[in-house]
Amino acid sequence: MKDNKGNPLHLSSLNHISLVCKSVEESTDFYQNVLGFVPVRRPGSLKFDGAWLFGHGIGIHLLQSEDPENMPKKTVINPKDNHISFQCESMGMVEKKLTEMGIDWVQQRVEEGGIYVDQLFFHDPDGFMIEICNCDNMPVIPLAGEVVRSCSRLNLQMVAQQQPQPQQIHVPVISKAPLFVDIVGEDAFYVGPIFRISLRALGRPVLATASTPQLLVVVGG
Repeated sequence: MKDNKGNPLHLSSLNHISLVCKSVEESTDFYQNVLGFVPVRRPGSLKFDGAWLFGHGIGIHLLQSEDPENMPKKTVINPKDNHISFQCESMGMVEKKLTEMGIDWVQQRVEEGGIYVDQLFFHDPDGFMIEICNCDNMPVIPLAGEVVRSCSRLNLQMVAQQQPQPQQIHVPVISKAPLFVDIVGEDAFYVGPIFRISLRALGRPVLATASTPQLLVVVGG
């Protein structure tokens, strides 16, 4: 294993977050129908109630509380509270949709060097805070050490142009839509309509259809 002072554990990406909830059904409905996550298969070896969802490149693992009636619920939306944040394409559309859904939210704007970031904050059914923002407007600048990639689309596009393009293989699958496989170095990725899954980490291929993106078919047992 090569020495990596900036990444001592050799982490590759965020996999999932776990949330204890009062009602798995209610929270699943929220993350599926408000935030666009897709329910996925959960290992049968787990002997407690819960649900797994996937979307936007990460997983949400919901865990049923053992004492749901005594779970504290936050009512005040505090932007400084613990939260997870999602990038969006249109803040105006998010405001409109949340209002139509009857979800309370608060708004905040951050400015740095003439660059503005708009943020919307609201709660899930258990009071865990969600942020929607256009944070891609603001580059990520390291305080010291190596220069890291920016979160901004512009900088990501510049980095992508400087890197060799991955080999792409067209793979027909038993669905109404094709799936693609990217070959990157020693790894390969299934690229579906809503996700990108490493075959090397998975140890087996995963297929999906564009017409039913919520369907994940594990091949090979």
